[in-house]
Amino acid sequence: MQRLGRVLHVSPSRSIIIQIENLPKIGETVVDENLKPIGKIFDIFGPVSSPYAAIKSISQEPEKLANKTLYVVPSKRRKEKT
Repeated sequence: MQRLGRVLHVSPSRSIIIQIENLPKIGETVVDENLKPIGKIFDIFGPVSSPYAAIKSISQEPEKLANKTLYVVPSKRRKEKT
């Protein structure tokens, strides 16, 4: 589990916007401090020096996540046999 960053706000389309501390990969699962799934990262944008991520929320009330710290569970990718 890796610290992703702090939630800045929730957009009108219910996407969670977060300022990134550790750069994740698109598609990785985002969880809260209790390992409850929050959603998946679907976009990374902004300046390279301090990027932001948009998370497609699966939470019923994403507004309650404002100012909370979220984490990433790195996806396990299979290596192709050569």
